[in-house]
Amino acid sequence: MSGHDAYDGAADGEEKTFDALPPVRGRGFASSWWGRSWLKALEDTALDSVQLKKGRKQAREGGVGAVSVRPGRITAVVRDRDGTRQRSDVLLQELTDDAWDRFLDMAVDRAGHIAALLDREMPPHLVEDAATAGVDLLPGIGDLEPECDCGAWDLCPHAAALAYEVARLLDQDPFVLLLMRGRGERRLLDELQARSVARASAEAGGGADDSGAETDAGAGPSGVSATEAFAARDILPPLPPPPPVPDEPGLPPSLDTESEPVSGVDPDALEFLAADAAVRAHRMLAEALAEGHGAHPVEPELTRDQDAVRLAAAVPGPVIAARLATGTGRSRAELDLAVRAWRAGGPTALAVLGDDWTPGPEDLQRASAALAAAWEAAERPALRAAGPGRWTVVGAEAQVRYGPDGRWWPYRKERSRWCPAGPGDLDPAAAVAGVLSTTSG
Repeated sequence: MSGHDAYDGAADGEEKTFDALPPVRGRGFASSWWGRSWLKALEDTALDSVQLKKGRKQAREGGVGAVSVRPGRITAVVRDRDGTRQRSDVLLQELTDDAWDRFLDMAVDRAGHIAALLDREMPPHLVEDAATAGVDLLPGIGDLEPECDCGAWDLCPHAAALAYEVARLLDQDPFVLLLMRGRGERRLLDELQARSVARASAEAGGGADDSGAETDAGAGPSGVSATEAFAARDILPPLPPPPPVPDEPGLPPSLDTESEPVSGVDPDALEFLAADAAVRAHRMLAEALAEGHGAHPVEPELTRDQDAVRLAAAVPGPVIAARLATGTGRSRAELDLAVRAWRAGGPTALAVLGDDWTPGPEDLQRASAALAAAWEAAERPALRAAGPGRWTVVGAEAQVRYGPDGRWWPYRKERSRWCPAGPGDLDPAAAVAGVLSTTSG
């Protein structure tokens, strides 16, 4: 796709323009998890980290003008240091009408989702429920397509600066993402209200089919004999599509019976494992049936220790958590730290917490270079090496650790112990600023 006139997302009047934001000083571009997910899609897609770094610097310095958001496209004029200006666009695929129908039906089923959006929040379970319905709200690797008047064939600093600026807008208002996906706030809320009213009327009236005809709830399905169906196999219509993925996993079997359990079997632990297996199977099924499933990388198999921490992160309760701690050779306090790391970043964050990964000489060189370039000289905090790949902020209960994924993981000291303080960030300055903002005062 090329040319700014290839699509005019404002044709239906759904367009919103945001005034230019002031320069970013001493903090990251996004503090919300959905804003960080947007940045992750940008940073994982970029082929040239140098261009990405230049764009981040331009955005920090306030080089991005007013941002126009419309279905499928965001646009802004980006100013270079020499004063030249370039119009840049970032494209994001709109959701289909069918995908929007599934999303709206899901949102109507769960009133809490609508309330969260009205509060300018996008809770993880909203995105997860949308994914279960086959709708990917947040962009993934390769979903953000840049265009710029500078003529670059790939992501240029101008488009990168625009994308970083959008992360700040998403922090303030998740409806920005929904507008890019094809629905403005007013239209979306009107459609949700209309569906809610229609559903309430149908439930109050006793039920009618899509054509408006009354249905007989007691009538069973009609059919034909197998012999007749086989004889008419060449004239029968095609089979209907498979049923949609259930909204949530099924309930596991209850083991609360009058019979005593077999020696060595813990019914509570077995029920928890069955529930966990149901949740994972439901998620895997939803991902397998989602559009573009083949483009997503296969998740690596977890080790026994990693899987034990994953189970503990599911909040099974104190009894099972104690068993998991014993099984992994940890105290309860150590398991709690491992769970915090897992929730911040899965296996990678868990490796950063412990001694599973030690950066080599080349990794340390890259980390040192990134630290040197992350701040202007006057803004750089005093850092003290606290071990391989670990730097402590002098005079503060804050630390950053360099991970095997090239990200910087924030830590803060709590009761004389370094604890994970959030997800990793490609920008060490953002990681440091994030943990300092939670430790000051």
